[in-house]
Amino acid sequence: MASSPNHHNGSASKKPKLTFITPDEIAAEFSHHDPAVARINNGSFGSCPDSVLQSQRRWQLQYLSQPDDFYFNHLKSGILRSRSIIQRLINADHVDEVSLVDNATTAAAIVLQQAAWGFSESKFEKGDAVVMLHYAYGAVKKSIEAYVTRAGGHVIEVPLPFPLNSNEEIVSEFKKALEKGKANGRRVRLAVIDHITSMPCVVIPVRELVRICREEGVDQVFVDAAHSIGCTEVDMKEIGADYYTSNLHKWFFCPPSIAFLYCRKSPKSNVELHHPVVSHEYGNGLAIESAWIGTRDYSPQLVVPAVLDFVERFEGGIEGIRKRNHDAVVEMGQMLAKAWGTHLGCPPEMCASMVMIGLPVRLGISSEKDTLKLRTHLREKFGVEVPIYFRPPKNGEVEVVTGYCRISHQVYNKVDDYYKFRDAINQLVSDGFTCALHT
Repeated sequence: MASSPNHHNGSASKKPKLTFITPDEIAAEFSHHDPAVARINNGSFGSCPDSVLQSQRRWQLQYLSQPDDFYFNHLKSGILRSRSIIQRLINADHVDEVSLVDNATTAAAIVLQQAAWGFSESKFEKGDAVVMLHYAYGAVKKSIEAYVTRAGGHVIEVPLPFPLNSNEEIVSEFKKALEKGKANGRRVRLAVIDHITSMPCVVIPVRELVRICREEGVDQVFVDAAHSIGCTEVDMKEIGADYYTSNLHKWFFCPPSIAFLYCRKSPKSNVELHHPVVSHEYGNGLAIESAWIGTRDYSPQLVVPAVLDFVERFEGGIEGIRKRNHDAVVEMGQMLAKAWGTHLGCPPEMCASMVMIGLPVRLGISSEKDTLKLRTHLREKFGVEVPIYFRPPKNGEVEVVTGYCRISHQVYNKVDDYYKFRDAINQLVSDGFTCALHT
């Protein structure tokens, strides 16, 4: 019988190392990145170091060399090992509260499918509500439409301003939305709350919003935290949500694609969750169902021990990485805002490892189409990869910033990546570039 690649005891605590990974070693781990591109968009697709890719390849070859032995003797134990590591990292009570799925979109489908059954099976009243933030990720909004609206649920969006100045603005609007959801004797069956919104990116005060949901009698709370693990503090006991999901391929260095879905166990919980892809393990619990959804490549779910080994090469492990990324991205964001005469999209304490910065008004960003046009131009002419956000002007606003960029910082980034972006925007402004003139 073959042994499992990179066997790891699953412990998240090891003796501190006297030496840590060097800049040259970091560069070698990410040498597969295109050197011609300033890659300041880790938030979209993440990044995976070479040592983890090698581990993934060993798992893939082990499967291909003897699939039956792999399936019967290694797959389940390997996934359990990964789940156990995640359980400790997120401070969950039980490993059976943690399931591994493809991505946060899959996790959202699992939770929203269950909510839809509540409406279609008449457990909920037609017109009972699901509350979500206006900033909710586009795919999650579509999932809510596909599952909840179609089943008869009433969806309420929490309008949020941007730029933001404080958490109080978020809390105030959230309370108003819950009041609206409870009007006329209705109930809020589910609140969908982002931990870090995608575009525009803001760290949401999830602990406070979950607490408010409990006080207001919301049935269940689902935190869509696609960016969170490795990017901000994640503690299931402190957050207190019923469901919580985060990708591990964005900020935790796993290859695509893998996410965890936490489902809190409680004496009052009798909710039955199922993976939307039904296979032989149906009815054996979500974690077991998710661990086998048919023949496919499970290697992203098996390399978590190798990822843990990688992050432990850094001072402070994943928490040290997270804190240094935050400090660096804020510093770079402030540098860009100063260079362009603009501002950050929110205070530094509301940022994680990503930050929004206003772009010069003279670029003439006036639509979503313009943002894609500018992003493509930056990629093709300047070798800069960065997402752009359009913020429509409010009534009466003139000469206001309508375009924002979202920059990320990960361990492979260098100051020159951000200088390259700064200089590209300055050149466009100097050349008189506007989105209206560029075709």
